[in-house]
Amino acid sequence: MNGAVVTEMGIQVDPIHDEVLFDGTRVVLEPDNVVIALNKPDGCYTTMRDQVGRECVADLLPMGDYPSLYHIGRLDRDTTGVILFSTDGSLGNELLHPSRHVAKEYIAQVKGTPTQKDLDKLRQGILIRRGENTHQCAPAEAELLKKLPRSIRAEDSCLEVGLPGTSFVRLTIHEGVKHQVKLMLGAIGHPVVHLHRSRFGTVSCGALKQGEWRMLSADEVDGLRSSLSADGR
Repeated sequence: MNGAVVTEMGIQVDPIHDEVLFDGTRVVLEPDNVVIALNKPDGCYTTMRDQVGRECVADLLPMGDYPSLYHIGRLDRDTTGVILFSTDGSLGNELLHPSRHVAKEYIAQVKGTPTQKDLDKLRQGILIRRGENTHQCAPAEAELLKKLPRSIRAEDSCLEVGLPGTSFVRLTIHEGVKHQVKLMLGAIGHPVVHLHRSRFGTVSCGALKQGEWRMLSADEVDGLRSSLSADGR
């Protein structure tokens, strides 16, 4: 410690002023739990380590400062948008628990233009198929958009404005089944071309460009926790 070898038990350490090394590596106490929002870029894998060297979300985050960061849920490789990371495992588990019904809002660019009858199927809860298994989706909020919301720019997502034969749908779900949004829209005959998650719970990408991240404020974290307690178990 501070250049001297410590051989006694019970030595007190001041984490601010003292330097402690173990086998030549500095020991750093991790700060209080943090929550980070990332605008995941297209082509990036939601994993903290990729064994074959492909770009993954950990490459974009301050892992040196917060080595125990972990993603709260996942986004497909070709999906952009907000994904949360935290050093607080219990918060992550709560946000993902099915009983909490945390809202996840997506902007989907789909082939063709869904009718109100198509959207009603999503609002009523549609049956989707994953391989040999089926899942009855809970009712979702679905809206056909005339144009992208001002808060979402095409260059900050994978969405393509003006792509012939496509339209935009805002879909809000409260579950977390793998590929759920793509399967739901495919089930009504309008396959997804591009998908962007615009909101997770109370948190959006805001002004983040693809690949950028920001630390959530204490008020934003409190907002996430409040949305959990509002649902209860």
